[in-house]
Amino acid sequence: MKTSRKVLIGAGALVVLLGAGWFTSYQLKKGVVTVQTGQVARQDVTSVVTASGEIRPKNYTNVVGQGIGLITDIVVKEGDHVKKGDILLRVESIQPGADVLAQSASINAADSGMKAQAASYDAAVATLAQRQADLNKAKLDWDRADQLFKNQLISKQDYDASKATYDSAEAGFRASQAQVAQIQASRDQAGSMLDQSRAQLKRMQDVLRKTTYTAPIDGIVSYVAVRVGENVVPGIQNSQGSFLLTISDMSVVTSEVKVDETDITELKIGQPADVSIDAVPGQLFHGQVSQVGDLAILRTSGDAAMTATTANTQEARDFKVVVTLDNPPPGLRPGLSTTARIQTAQRKNVLTVPVQSLAERTRKELQDAQKNGSGSVTLAAAKSSDSSAPAKNVQGVFVVRAGQAVFVPVQTGISGVTDIEVTSGLQEGDQIVTGSYKALRTLKPGTKLKIDNTVTARDEASS
Repeated sequence: MKTSRKVLIGAGALVVLLGAGWFTSYQLKKGVVTVQTGQVARQDVTSVVTASGEIRPKNYTNVVGQGIGLITDIVVKEGDHVKKGDILLRVESIQPGADVLAQSASINAADSGMKAQAASYDAAVATLAQRQADLNKAKLDWDRADQLFKNQLISKQDYDASKATYDSAEAGFRASQAQVAQIQASRDQAGSMLDQSRAQLKRMQDVLRKTTYTAPIDGIVSYVAVRVGENVVPGIQNSQGSFLLTISDMSVVTSEVKVDETDITELKIGQPADVSIDAVPGQLFHGQVSQVGDLAILRTSGDAAMTATTANTQEARDFKVVVTLDNPPPGLRPGLSTTARIQTAQRKNVLTVPVQSLAERTRKELQDAQKNGSGSVTLAAAKSSDSSAPAKNVQGVFVVRAGQAVFVPVQTGISGVTDIEVTSGLQEGDQIVTGSYKALRTLKPGTKLKIDNTVTARDEASS
């Protein structure tokens, strides 16, 4: 036999052997899925709601225009600390000041007139007293003359003269009474006019006072909205006055965050929270929930979701939640971006599995696998025998048993960042399938498994 023919026969035999080996290996690996696994473990689980927002003072006030005028001086700048009553800015005060001076002079004149009226009244009262004395004397003289005339001891002429003197004294007394009443009315009128002038002076002094704006509270100047030379106008009906600046009381600092509507039911006042501030990297600040909003807010516009124009809007909604910081760092400014991690629940030493290990399968799919397989599904009986009812999904995990994937329904509790509490269905130490995502999405009960836990996170993400 020629050498070349022997080589061809040997090569053919080698190809046949290789093909047979490949076919055998293919048949062995057929239907095998490569997965990553983990174990059911006991650990502490903390349920956290994360929301973003900004630093807000618990108490702040917006200073708005109280009168018309030109800004002549701004005493403070943003970031300045002020005390209640400190001067913030000044508005032109020439006309209000002149009005106050003119009204003060008018009051001085009215006050002098009141003193003159009081002197006239005193003089009129004294004259009235004198007329009273004259009337009393004339009355006595006339009574005496009347008795003497009846006894025919004086003449008719003397009697008539005494009577005329009495009548004159009585008329003089009545004239003095009228004069006193007149002067008293004039004095009362002058007093009312003086009170009116004093009230007008208070109003003008208030207008003058409002040309100098002072701090209504202790705090820091967090925002200045105006410049020297701009005009200030007061607010009127349906129109706000000029916005000048904002003073924030930073003695109590809060993080005001927006929580998604799906998480708001888990939040309660008093729950602990950790707050991170973008401007203070690497630090966490402890606090607690001090306010949970009752009114939904549209995510895009920030408007209340219960108004007439937004009631039927199908848009994502948030709720305002306020976290009060226990020990805020100095130098915080309103508006700094924050992230709050609010602890809503905590469980100690409970069974947990990674969140990504949870899978859902339809009840029909699991029942079919249970009929065709041998223990590849642990499934409770269906609650409803109505075949027309829609198939319900069953939540569970795939447990590795004898190299196969066994679907085990589980009941879960609270969810942490990476792990979730399992309340029933598993035991500590059970080996479960945790990845990859692609494998879990398509894995079927009874599938043969190949475990490879050396796959990196990058490989798993790309699978």
